Amino acid sequence: MTTLLYKDLGELDYLKAVQVQEKLVEFKQREPSADVLLFVEHPHVYTLGRGGKDSNVLRAQEVPVHRTSRGGDVTYHGPGQLVVYPLVDLRSKLRKDVHRYLRNLETTAIRTLSDFGLEGIRRPPYTGIWIGDKKIAAIGLAVRRGITFHGLALNVNTDLSYFDRIIPCGLAWADVTSMTKELGKEQSAERVKNTFLHHFTELFGYSDVKELIETFDVQAGQKGSSYNEPIDESLGFRVSGFGFNPKLETRNSKP
Repeated sequence: MTTLLYKDLGELDYLKAVQVQEKLVEFKQREPSADVLLFVEHPHVYTLGRGGKDSNVLRAQEVPVHRTSRGGDVTYHGPGQLVVYPLVDLRSKLRKDVHRYLRNLETTAIRTLSDFGLEGIRRPPYTGIWIGDKKIAAIGLAVRRGITFHGLALNVNTDLSYFDRIIPCGLAWADVTSMTKELGKEQSAERVKNTFLHHFTELFGYSDVKELIETFDVQAGQKGSSYNEPIDESLGFRVSGFGFNPKLETRNSKP
Protein backbone atom coordinates (compact mmCIF):
# COMPACT_ATOMS: atom_id res chain seq x y z
CA MET A 1 0.00 0.00 0.00
CA THR A 2 1.35 3.43 -0.97
CA THR A 3 0.18 6.23 1.27
CA LEU A 4 -0.04 9.93 0.55
CA LEU A 5 -0.27 12.37 3.45
CA TYR A 6 -1.54 15.84 2.69
CA LYS A 7 -1.86 19.03 4.67
CA ASP A 8 -3.29 22.46 3.93
CA LEU A 9 -0.93 24.90 5.64
CA GLY A 10 -3.22 27.86 4.97
CA GLU A 11 -1.45 31.20 4.57
CA LEU A 12 2.26 30.85 5.31
CA ASP A 13 5.31 33.01 4.72
CA TYR A 14 7.35 31.76 1.76
CA LEU A 15 10.62 31.25 3.64
CA LYS A 16 8.85 29.34 6.40
CA ALA A 17 7.29 27.08 3.77
CA VAL A 18 10.75 26.45 2.31
CA GLN A 19 11.99 25.60 5.77
CA VAL A 20 9.19 23.07 6.23
CA GLN A 21 10.06 21.44 2.92
CA GLU A 22 13.78 21.33 3.66
CA LYS A 23 13.20 19.52 6.93
CA LEU A 24 10.77 17.06 5.39
CA VAL A 25 13.22 16.31 2.58
CA GLU A 26 15.96 15.75 5.13
CA PHE A 27 13.79 13.40 7.11
CA LYS A 28 12.62 11.41 4.08
CA GLN A 29 16.25 10.93 3.06
CA ARG A 30 17.01 9.51 6.49
CA GLU A 31 14.01 7.26 7.01
CA PRO A 32 11.39 5.60 4.76
CA SER A 33 8.15 7.54 5.08
CA ALA A 34 4.98 8.39 3.21
CA ASP A 35 5.02 10.97 0.44
CA VAL A 36 3.60 14.35 1.40
CA LEU A 37 1.55 16.91 -0.50
CA LEU A 38 1.46 20.40 1.00
CA PHE A 39 -1.06 23.06 -0.02
CA VAL A 40 -0.29 26.66 0.88
CA GLU A 41 -1.11 30.25 0.05
CA HIS A 42 1.72 32.76 0.38
CA PRO A 43 1.59 36.45 1.20
CA HIS A 44 2.86 38.61 -1.67
CA VAL A 45 6.36 37.51 -2.72
CA TYR A 46 8.56 37.24 -5.80
CA THR A 47 10.88 34.27 -6.10
CA LEU A 48 13.84 33.69 -8.42
CA GLY A 49 14.95 30.21 -9.43
CA ARG A 50 18.53 29.01 -9.55
CA GLY A 51 19.16 30.50 -12.98
CA GLY A 52 16.79 33.44 -12.68
CA LYS A 53 17.95 36.89 -13.77
CA ASP A 54 17.67 39.76 -11.32
CA SER A 55 16.87 42.02 -14.27
CA ASN A 56 13.55 40.18 -14.72
CA VAL A 57 12.36 41.80 -11.48
CA LEU A 58 11.30 45.19 -12.81
CA ARG A 59 9.89 46.93 -9.74
CA ALA A 60 9.28 44.80 -6.69
CA GLN A 61 8.51 47.86 -4.55
CA GLU A 62 7.15 46.68 -1.17
CA VAL A 63 7.06 42.99 -2.17
CA PRO A 64 10.00 40.88 -0.92
CA VAL A 65 12.18 39.02 -3.41
CA HIS A 66 13.83 35.69 -2.54
CA ARG A 67 16.21 33.54 -4.54
CA THR A 68 15.41 29.86 -4.18
CA SER A 69 16.79 26.42 -5.00
CA ARG A 70 14.08 25.56 -7.54
CA GLY A 71 14.47 25.63 -11.29
CA GLY A 72 13.10 28.39 -13.48
CA ASP A 73 13.20 32.17 -13.45
CA VAL A 74 11.10 34.73 -11.57
CA THR A 75 7.48 34.27 -10.55
CA TYR A 76 4.94 35.74 -8.19
CA HIS A 77 3.09 34.11 -5.28
CA GLY A 78 0.26 35.73 -3.43
CA PRO A 79 -3.32 35.56 -2.13
CA GLY A 80 -5.76 33.70 -4.34
CA GLN A 81 -3.10 31.38 -5.73
CA LEU A 82 -2.96 27.65 -5.01
CA VAL A 83 0.63 26.60 -4.34
CA VAL A 84 1.36 22.89 -4.19
CA TYR A 85 4.55 21.35 -2.79
CA PRO A 86 4.83 17.58 -3.38
CA LEU A 87 7.55 15.77 -1.44
CA VAL A 88 7.79 12.57 -3.44
CA ASP A 89 10.41 9.85 -3.20
CA LEU A 90 11.52 9.30 -6.80
CA ARG A 91 13.48 6.25 -5.73
CA SER A 92 10.15 4.43 -5.54
CA LYS A 93 9.48 2.11 -8.45
CA LEU A 94 6.01 3.63 -8.65
CA ARG A 95 7.23 7.01 -9.90
CA LYS A 96 10.62 6.05 -11.37
CA ASP A 97 12.12 9.29 -12.68
CA VAL A 98 11.94 13.06 -12.60
CA HIS A 99 10.67 13.33 -16.19
CA ARG A 100 7.69 11.12 -15.46
CA TYR A 101 7.15 13.02 -12.22
CA LEU A 102 7.04 16.33 -14.11
CA ARG A 103 4.63 14.95 -16.71
CA ASN A 104 2.31 13.64 -13.99
CA LEU A 105 2.40 16.98 -12.17
CA GLU A 106 1.56 18.81 -15.41
CA THR A 107 -1.23 16.36 -16.17
CA THR A 108 -2.65 16.84 -12.68
CA ALA A 109 -2.98 20.58 -13.34
CA ILE A 110 -4.40 20.01 -16.83
CA ARG A 111 -7.07 17.61 -15.54
CA THR A 112 -7.90 19.96 -12.69
CA LEU A 113 -8.49 22.81 -15.13
CA SER A 114 -10.52 20.53 -17.39
CA ASP A 115 -12.92 19.80 -14.53
CA PHE A 116 -13.63 23.54 -14.46
CA GLY A 117 -14.17 23.74 -18.22
CA LEU A 118 -10.71 25.08 -19.08
CA GLU A 119 -8.31 23.60 -21.64
CA GLY A 120 -4.82 23.71 -20.20
CA ILE A 121 -1.94 22.74 -22.46
CA ARG A 122 1.83 22.25 -22.41
CA ARG A 123 3.97 24.52 -24.58
CA PRO A 124 7.39 22.87 -25.00
CA PRO A 125 10.11 23.89 -24.50
CA TYR A 126 8.52 26.22 -21.94
CA THR A 127 7.45 24.92 -18.56
CA GLY A 128 4.13 25.36 -16.86
CA ILE A 129 0.54 25.05 -18.02
CA TRP A 130 -0.95 27.43 -20.54
CA ILE A 131 -4.29 28.52 -21.90
CA GLY A 132 -3.34 29.59 -25.39
CA ASP A 133 -0.34 31.90 -24.99
CA LYS A 134 -1.23 32.80 -21.40
CA LYS A 135 0.38 30.93 -18.52
CA ILE A 136 -2.01 29.87 -15.77
CA ALA A 137 0.30 27.62 -13.74
CA ALA A 138 4.03 27.93 -13.12
CA ILE A 139 6.21 24.94 -12.27
CA GLY A 140 9.59 25.11 -10.57
CA LEU A 141 11.11 21.92 -9.19
CA ALA A 142 14.03 20.78 -7.13
CA VAL A 143 15.21 17.23 -6.40
CA ARG A 144 17.65 16.38 -3.66
CA ARG A 145 18.96 12.82 -3.44
CA GLY A 146 15.80 11.47 -5.00
CA ILE A 147 13.27 13.57 -3.02
CA THR A 148 11.26 16.29 -4.77
CA PHE A 149 10.38 19.67 -3.31
CA HIS A 150 9.13 23.06 -4.50
CA GLY A 151 6.37 22.50 -7.04
CA LEU A 152 3.49 24.24 -8.79
CA ALA A 153 1.55 27.49 -8.47
CA LEU A 154 -1.91 27.69 -10.04
CA ASN A 155 -3.54 31.09 -10.48
CA VAL A 156 -7.07 30.65 -9.14
CA ASN A 157 -8.30 34.03 -7.86
CA THR A 158 -4.92 35.73 -8.14
CA ASP A 159 -4.49 39.52 -8.51
CA LEU A 160 -2.65 39.42 -11.84
CA SER A 161 -1.46 43.04 -11.58
CA TYR A 162 1.50 41.86 -9.47
CA PHE A 163 2.86 40.05 -12.52
CA ASP A 164 3.23 43.46 -14.21
CA ARG A 165 6.20 44.18 -11.94
CA ILE A 166 8.22 41.24 -13.28
CA ILE A 167 8.94 39.43 -16.54
CA PRO A 168 7.19 36.20 -15.54
CA CYS A 169 9.45 33.18 -16.05
CA GLY A 170 11.75 35.45 -18.05
CA LEU A 171 9.37 35.36 -21.04
CA ALA A 172 8.72 38.92 -22.17
CA TRP A 173 6.22 37.79 -24.84
CA ALA A 174 4.07 35.70 -22.54
CA ASP A 175 0.98 36.84 -20.67
CA VAL A 176 -0.49 35.35 -17.50
CA THR A 177 -4.05 34.49 -16.62
CA SER A 178 -6.13 32.98 -13.83
CA MET A 179 -9.15 30.74 -13.47
CA THR A 180 -11.19 33.75 -12.38
CA LYS A 181 -10.20 35.73 -15.46
CA GLU A 182 -10.91 32.87 -17.84
CA LEU A 183 -14.23 31.86 -16.27
CA GLY A 184 -15.48 35.33 -15.48
CA LYS A 185 -16.11 34.76 -11.78
CA GLU A 186 -14.25 33.90 -8.58
CA GLN A 187 -13.65 30.20 -8.00
CA SER A 188 -13.86 28.10 -4.86
CA ALA A 189 -10.28 27.58 -3.67
CA GLU A 190 -11.40 24.56 -1.65
CA ARG A 191 -12.95 22.90 -4.67
CA VAL A 192 -9.85 23.53 -6.78
CA LYS A 193 -7.65 22.07 -4.04
CA ASN A 194 -9.79 18.94 -3.67
CA THR A 195 -9.90 18.45 -7.43
CA PHE A 196 -6.12 18.74 -7.67
CA LEU A 197 -5.70 16.25 -4.83
CA HIS A 198 -8.01 13.76 -6.56
CA HIS A 199 -6.08 13.83 -9.83
CA PHE A 200 -2.67 13.84 -8.11
CA THR A 201 -3.63 10.73 -6.14
CA GLU A 202 -4.92 8.97 -9.25
CA LEU A 203 -1.97 9.81 -11.50
CA PHE A 204 0.69 8.89 -8.96
CA GLY A 205 -1.08 5.69 -8.00
CA TYR A 206 -1.55 6.13 -4.26
CA SER A 207 -3.85 3.56 -2.72
CA ASP A 208 -4.32 5.35 0.60
CA VAL A 209 -4.76 9.08 1.19
CA LYS A 210 -4.75 10.62 4.64
CA GLU A 211 -5.24 14.19 5.74
CA LEU A 212 -3.10 15.44 8.59
CA ILE A 213 -5.69 17.07 10.79
CA GLU A 214 -3.47 18.29 13.59
CA THR A 215 -0.07 19.92 13.68
CA PHE A 216 2.61 17.61 12.39
CA ASP A 217 6.31 17.18 12.71
CA VAL A 218 8.94 18.41 10.31
CA GLN A 219 12.03 17.12 12.07
CA ALA A 220 13.26 13.68 13.00
CA GLY A 221 12.77 13.90 16.74
CA GLN A 222 15.58 11.90 18.25
CA LYS A 223 16.70 12.64 21.75
CA GLY A 224 20.18 14.04 21.87
CA SER A 225 20.18 14.99 18.20
CA SER A 226 20.23 18.42 16.63
CA TYR A 227 16.74 17.64 15.25
CA ASN A 228 15.16 17.88 18.64
CA GLU A 229 14.02 21.49 18.47
CA PRO A 230 11.02 22.88 16.60
CA ILE A 231 11.86 25.04 13.59
CA ASP A 232 9.60 27.88 14.59
CA GLU A 233 6.95 27.80 17.26
CA SER A 234 4.80 30.15 15.19
CA LEU A 235 4.31 27.33 12.67
CA GLY A 236 2.65 25.13 15.26
CA PHE A 237 4.85 22.15 14.44
CA ARG A 238 5.87 19.65 17.07
CA VAL A 239 8.90 17.41 17.20
CA SER A 240 8.66 13.63 17.47
CA GLY A 241 9.24 12.18 14.02
CA PHE A 242 7.28 12.43 10.79
CA GLY A 243 5.46 9.67 8.95
CA PHE A 244 5.59 6.89 11.55
CA ASN A 245 4.63 8.81 14.65
CA PRO A 246 2.01 6.75 16.53
CA LYS A 247 0.58 9.99 17.89
CA LEU A 248 0.22 11.52 14.45
CA GLU A 249 -3.47 12.13 13.89
CA THR A 250 -4.70 11.53 10.37
CA ARG A 251 -8.03 11.16 8.67
CA ASN A 252 -8.73 8.88 5.74
CA SER A 253 -9.69 10.89 2.72
CA LYS A 254 -11.52 10.19 -0.51
CA PRO A 255 -10.48 13.06 -2.78
